[in-house]
Amino acid sequence: MRQYKNLVKVLILVCIVLSMAGCWDKTELDEKAYVIGLGLDTHEKAGKIKVTYLIANPEVGSQQSGGGTNEPPQEIVTFVANDFISSRNTANTVISKEISYDLLSVIIVSEELARKPDFVRVMYSAAKDREIKRSAELIVTKEKAEKFITDNKPTLETRPHKFFEVKIGRGKETGMIPDTDLNDFFQVSESDSDLFLGIYATTETEEGDEGAASDDDFMAGEIHFGGKEKAAQFAGAAVFKEGMMIGKITGEETRISSLLDNTWELQDFITAFQDPFDGQYRISARLAKPRKNTYQFKQQSGRPVIDIKVPMYIEILSDPSLVNFSKNEEKIVELKKSLTTSMEEHLTQYIKYTQEEFKGDTFHLSIPIRKNFATLKEFREFDWMKSYPDAEINVSVDIRFGEFGRQTKLPSLQELRD
Repeated sequence: MRQYKNLVKVLILVCIVLSMAGCWDKTELDEKAYVIGLGLDTHEKAGKIKVTYLIANPEVGSQQSGGGTNEPPQEIVTFVANDFISSRNTANTVISKEISYDLLSVIIVSEELARKPDFVRVMYSAAKDREIKRSAELIVTKEKAEKFITDNKPTLETRPHKFFEVKIGRGKETGMIPDTDLNDFFQVSESDSDLFLGIYATTETEEGDEGAASDDDFMAGEIHFGGKEKAAQFAGAAVFKEGMMIGKITGEETRISSLLDNTWELQDFITAFQDPFDGQYRISARLAKPRKNTYQFKQQSGRPVIDIKVPMYIEILSDPSLVNFSKNEEKIVELKKSLTTSMEEHLTQYIKYTQEEFKGDTFHLSIPIRKNFATLKEFREFDWMKSYPDAEINVSVDIRFGEFGRQTKLPSLQELRD
């Protein structure tokens, strides 16, 4: 009996030892090629796409290499494939390391491919591969994705993974690009209730007047920069309906859409308004949305009527007409009225634009609206996508002022001239 117990103990010990030996199929970090960005372009042959890999070099900038290496921070490979799942084996004919999507953070698609009806079929490959995270960003480029990846040469941040992380993160905080990802693309496309916004970017600068773009009403590629920086511009959004791109909006329109959207965690941002006291100037202001919007829904003769209230917190940063708001309550009231009217007009114009141009909303309005229906079936029968273009939508802005700049008291022009 004692020998039997010892045998059982030995067997248990052997099983434990064998279970711990799980490194037989291990792969070292330096044996993998980590794809940071995946570029997708059209190909003249049906059923084929052009795939571009942006592969990061993990040794560049690492402590092990001491920050001093002659190797490039990235490697770019382009080839034709059936899809971007099976393309990994094809890429290994050139790349010696095992291709991995574990660190894939951006999927870059040309506008030409995004506007094709079969684009959603291409993208659903991402839903099948377990390595591709749903948090990956979808970027639509004006030019070919291959050209975008090749021409994007930032000088301040050469590591590709860090460049996209910082660039996209800051753009979302200021509202110049949409706060969406691959998971949102699938959800919105399948729900067929709202429109999806993808990040719009380009490395090409349009010809024209350097001062033509006003405030935030521009798209990527419309801003002219001097110096040696050759990084891509990120501004505006590509609009998708049922998984296909149908148009695009500017950075200002993207920001307006974010103000109407309760699902978007928008940080404070700086913009400019027309100075109500002197038309030749513009007032700079920092805006923030301290609370979520409130929505009121009703139907009149079968037509949906929606009232949206947008709370805004505004700090005035400039006073070009030298009004001295700190000691003039009447001027503050007049300024508040002017800003309220301006914001309500912009919000209303954008809503009408989406109703007439896109036949759908870009700010997830279906989410608060569906709460007014008893069941999901009842909401689906209402068919929000078809009802939205004819809906009456009223927007009101509730403004609360903060500070009026660091130096609230300013001298008058007469004092300066004397």
